[in-house]
Amino acid sequence: MPTGTTELRIQEITKVLKEQVCDVADKKFLPRHLDLTQSKTKDSSSTNLIEITRGEITANTLLPREQEKQNETVLQGMECFFSNQFMNAKTIFEEKADVDPLNALALSSMAFLKAVMTCSDQDYNIALEALNTTYGIALAQTDASKGPSKIMSYFSGYYNHLKNKNEISPSINNSRLPADYAPNSVLRAHVIKAECSLQIAIIHLLHESVMGYLKCGLNLKRAYNSYSYVWQEYQRMGADYLTFMDADTVSCLQFGIGSVHLILSLLPAKVMSAINSIGWKPNGELGFTLLNQCIKGRRIKSSMATIMLLVYYSTAISFAPHILSELYKKEAMKTLLETQQTHPDSIIYLYFAGLISRLKLDLPLSTQTFLCTAEFSRGEWAQVSLKNTSRFEIAINHMITGNWGPAATIFDYLFKERYGSLALCQYMQGACYEMMGERARAVILFAQVPTLITKKLGGRLSDVDAYVLNKTILFQRSGYQNLDFFVPAFEIMCLWNLLFYMSPEKLMKGLERIDQGLEAIERCIDIEHKERMQEIATQRPLPDYYHELSSLYVVKGAMLNIMGREEEATLDLNWILDHGDFIQDKWMTPFALWEVGISCWQLGFKEKSKQVWKRAVDYSQYDFEHRLAVRLTLALNQIE
Repeated sequence: MPTGTTELRIQEITKVLKEQVCDVADKKFLPRHLDLTQSKTKDSSSTNLIEITRGEITANTLLPREQEKQNETVLQGMECFFSNQFMNAKTIFEEKADVDPLNALALSSMAFLKAVMTCSDQDYNIALEALNTTYGIALAQTDASKGPSKIMSYFSGYYNHLKNKNEISPSINNSRLPADYAPNSVLRAHVIKAECSLQIAIIHLLHESVMGYLKCGLNLKRAYNSYSYVWQEYQRMGADYLTFMDADTVSCLQFGIGSVHLILSLLPAKVMSAINSIGWKPNGELGFTLLNQCIKGRRIKSSMATIMLLVYYSTAISFAPHILSELYKKEAMKTLLETQQTHPDSIIYLYFAGLISRLKLDLPLSTQTFLCTAEFSRGEWAQVSLKNTSRFEIAINHMITGNWGPAATIFDYLFKERYGSLALCQYMQGACYEMMGERARAVILFAQVPTLITKKLGGRLSDVDAYVLNKTILFQRSGYQNLDFFVPAFEIMCLWNLLFYMSPEKLMKGLERIDQGLEAIERCIDIEHKERMQEIATQRPLPDYYHELSSLYVVKGAMLNIMGREEEATLDLNWILDHGDFIQDKWMTPFALWEVGISCWQLGFKEKSKQVWKRAVDYSQYDFEHRLAVRLTLALNQIE
């Protein structure tokens, strides 16, 4: 890409973003001077595989300032990582990852971020293995500190404290000695153990299964035990905590506890009831405060704290845009722009710029940003992951803007790249062709979906695979004649809350498409009634189009809510609630209740919204249950 063109594109994107935030300094979202030739490393398993082999662990007797000095190499690695020098960062972390918990955690976190981006089972397993090994290294260092070396570290700390107390902090109470608290090395190992458990919990949570929830809860509890121990020591130290703890351990503590509180605030009620025994209740304000303190500290976890905030904001807005968009949109923009002070070229943050631009309803800017993310990730670690993840988001933007052809092309590309769920890629491609009126191609693609389904451990399916399997089986039973009664693309966009980002013109066209389906069903019902009237004691069953009507009414209700026509939406949605016993697909009633709650919210009846959403919480074992449960949690928390 020519330098002049790149600079122009950067300036255009920056100008649009800056207009949304008051008093923002001149910052740029897009990398200004990336040298795409600086690393031509291929994204091969031999080069990019993250693997940690535990070495011989010895006791860590370093004092806080000594530990900070040793941590400088890890800080350099983090700087490389967020400056797009991924392979350089990996090399730095690998040097001591076999014996030092912090280096191992940094390397494991690379695997974790890749797994979260790709949602690939293979990447999940690599990340879990690395994190479990890191946990073992930190545990071994904790155990090593229980021996004589711990006593020696107390005496060493006491001597150095007496020698340097005036230089460290004149206000320190002379009666407070390092031996009054756990050694810094022990606290350091505990927060690293806790973060390993936290990241493992997040990976299991992303599986969106009962077993995943259970494993998430167990690991959050394990994280809590270590975090709470260090937190208590930290509080006992008072204002002089940096005398007894290194700044990076404090950074890890702030990041960890802040992240736990934000994650807990996202968990559905059923999950929270299963893990309430850990003793922590969600405290969003404390979570935001600690993460912001971590960012301001500019130590080992400041960049990860920024990512955690961006993940929270983008998740909250995308899951409940009607309710939380105005609340968090500006905060998300400020957080993103502030990262430019330290990492103006980071393509990790550039990816989030694409997400947040979509949340601000600027689809052209969002697509352009994702294109740049894919381009600038070329030739580095996880280039395939970043490129394919960005392409998927571009395909979503094409669907939102009604560009079905380009969207289908990208889903075909992702299918060939074996990105994510192959069944989903094929289904989405078919849904796009159906919107283009190319039913023959759509049918061929839908017919292939069941053959691409892969069951997980224990015979379960992921939410998305279960959904597309159910839909394609339904289409097959009618010989695909019932496709006139469905709009597959709009239905999955409704389930993923993507309709909210469509323009008013696209929504009007969408309503026309929905009404065509409703009219087709009405014609079939009339024909079947006439046929029944011509027979005495007919054996013909009554017309049964509850499933088809419910699908169309959910989508129509969502569109009407977005357009501010809540009264009309309520009529259609109430039909679903009135006929719930006849609807086979379990997701329709709880999603209809969600939309009814949105109607009430927008009409100002918030107490009614609360009642309706609490009804929806009682439903279970339906497609995308986790997705709706998070929406309900966010909405109910906002009311309460």
